[in-house]
Amino acid sequence: MQSYWKEINILLKQVAEQEKENIENASKLIANRIKKGGILQLFGCGHSHLLAQEAYYRAGGLVPVAPITLEPLMLHTGALTSSQNEKDSTFVGQNKDQISFEPNDILIVISTSGRNPAPIDIAFLGKEAGVLVISLQSLLYSDQEGRHASGKRLEEVVDIVLNTHVPVGDGLLSNKGLQYGPASTVVGATLLNALICQVIEKISTETEELPVFKSANLSDSQLHNEVMMKKYKDRIDFN
Repeated sequence: MQSYWKEINILLKQVAEQEKENIENASKLIANRIKKGGILQLFGCGHSHLLAQEAYYRAGGLVPVAPITLEPLMLHTGALTSSQNEKDSTFVGQNKDQISFEPNDILIVISTSGRNPAPIDIAFLGKEAGVLVISLQSLLYSDQEGRHASGKRLEEVVDIVLNTHVPVGDGLLSNKGLQYGPASTVVGATLLNALICQVIEKISTETEELPVFKSANLSDSQLHNEVMMKKYKDRIDFN
């Protein structure tokens, strides 16, 4: 256990230091778009979708956040099915009627490897719609060939890359030739929440009413959260 704590803390410190400028730049752009009525949409397949869900309807998090939920890409419908669909170059095209962007929206595409077709196709859709497209990925995979028909990898499509610096294979530890101790969820969630906190801080300089959820376990949260959600009910399904 101590080995994992040591290695994950080393990696988190590295990310905090090396991604500071990217977080700052991204947070400015996101805050400006949210102030203009945009929402933050997040997409990921398999375990990456857990991070898209992490930011949604989150106590202490932004209200205008929505995960792009295509169930055949999610683990609960079958791990192997999810993995196969992520690599299917036709999947997003067949389901794009479930995806909608408006001009001031922001799209964060979460994909540790940045090489599979589904996340890249979503990034292309965002670019075609004119929204700000950000990736959350590990650039340590960048020497691995992309599987998209265009030949491009995710970092070649998006506007800003937030680099998790997660090692190829995900595991921080090794034993008997195998990696273990996955890092992508821990680092991804930390990086994502650091970004969202920075966005909230920037919004706070121009308004007294912050679009932030209170915990449902606080006695004064219900009315506050209902007022917040009402503003975005036409764009985000909170039911």
